[in-house]
Amino acid sequence: MRERDKFVRRVIPLIVLLFCIGLVSPILGGEEEPETDEPPVEFEEKSSSTQGRVTIAGQSVEYTVTVGDIILRDDDGDPKAKMTFVSYLRDGVEDRRNRPVTFAFNGGPGSASVWVHLGAFGPKKALLDDEGMPLGPPPGKLVDNEHSVLDVTDLVFIDPVETGWSRPAPGEEGEQFTGFTKDVESVGEFIRIWLARNDRWASPKFIAGESYGTTRSAGLAEYLQDTHGMFLNGICLISSVINWGTKVFNVGNDLPYALILPTYTATAWHHGKLPDHLAGDLEEALAKSEAFALGDYTSALMLGDRLQGAQRQAVRTQLAALSGLSVDYLERADLRVDIYHFVKELLRDQSLTVGRLDSRYTGSDRDDAGEHFEYDPSSAVVTGWYVSLLKDYLRHELGYENDMVFRHSAGRQVRPWNYHEDQSQQSYGSNAYANYAEHLRAAMHKNPYLRVLIMSGYYDLATPYFATDYTVDHMQLDPEVRDNIQVAYFKAGHMMYVRAEDLAKFRQDYLDFLRGALTVAD
Repeated sequence: MRERDKFVRRVIPLIVLLFCIGLVSPILGGEEEPETDEPPVEFEEKSSSTQGRVTIAGQSVEYTVTVGDIILRDDDGDPKAKMTFVSYLRDGVEDRRNRPVTFAFNGGPGSASVWVHLGAFGPKKALLDDEGMPLGPPPGKLVDNEHSVLDVTDLVFIDPVETGWSRPAPGEEGEQFTGFTKDVESVGEFIRIWLARNDRWASPKFIAGESYGTTRSAGLAEYLQDTHGMFLNGICLISSVINWGTKVFNVGNDLPYALILPTYTATAWHHGKLPDHLAGDLEEALAKSEAFALGDYTSALMLGDRLQGAQRQAVRTQLAALSGLSVDYLERADLRVDIYHFVKELLRDQSLTVGRLDSRYTGSDRDDAGEHFEYDPSSAVVTGWYVSLLKDYLRHELGYENDMVFRHSAGRQVRPWNYHEDQSQQSYGSNAYANYAEHLRAAMHKNPYLRVLIMSGYYDLATPYFATDYTVDHMQLDPEVRDNIQVAYFKAGHMMYVRAEDLAKFRQDYLDFLRGALTVAD
């Protein structure tokens, strides 16, 4: 008994000590520290500011660039998330409150703001050739962007939560940010804080989103109005998708097949797969494709199995001419070819695949027998020649050091994304396609001065231009605000600005849009 008491007196205090410092908690049933693939989140606001100069349209523009963080907090002041941004403010502005500011972001969902930053708006750009193809091996080179819009608007590039270095606060679940409504709320809160801290409530405010960023933009337009009384001057939708029923190739949803056909036509035209009578002018070929898509092809799809005989043969023949695909293949596909089959089939005879984001690009797979391509050759370029350049630029030139993983594409961290959490409209339910055009319509009706610029690439299979046109035509806008929407078309793909001629057009179209919005506001 005496030995046992001695053991207890000696061992129990040791166990208690070890328990307190966490060394035996697994043994006693406590939770182990979860494994992580990156260093812990540095959860504090920090920033780094640098001076720069760029020549835009022959004019020297001096600016201050800041890489920084903003912590989002709940009503009790507790941190919820940290969002990282890069801002460019032109120097020498007497009254900055009167100067426009553009908030820009990419899409995904789950993409950091790499491409609108180093491809479209910012004073630096990744160097590619005139058609947007690599000039040499990666990572490439960063050069001044003479087509930046910094001369006329300040710029703020936002990385939403779970992208870039933006993260939930310790103990907060990422799922609360990875859905339409929560994403809009967090980005909207970031914009509110940035405007307050920088005394910019009186500035004309613009939002520019790309891809899923256009879905976010549509939601933000109404959310900022209703929540913060913040009425925007303009929204730029780059490679737009706000009605998801126009692009989801589900069984029973025939709409995407008709709306993507003109992009198939553009792709076949570019690669020399159209017949002679369509191989001349691109716009003429597209006009014929659009007419067929809205007319005979849509009617044929609506008939389903009742489409037979001479009528089916006529539709099949015309579809083959406009898509570059064989009559036999189209018949085997029941006249319905989705993106992933198309990119593999169009140039199969040349052992090539075409890009999804930009169908001008080509790649090759292990073999030619598969139904789908192994990778998107256009995505490979805009990843390999952009992402490393951005990381180097932020750390080396701008002096912002962070050892966390920079998520240019969040992937599994944002999957599955919740498209259906928004129940503000009866059409938004788990048994419906997400259609956020209604948010944009509501915002435009509440704010009849809100201008919208839509930028679409002919070679974009991910967000086809004709699907965007269809969405706009079905927004049921009041005629008085319908003219507030303007659409610009480009001879490139999803990131149309990678092509030199289109980058110059991109700048001019955006400036015309911005000045038009400010003129209306006066």
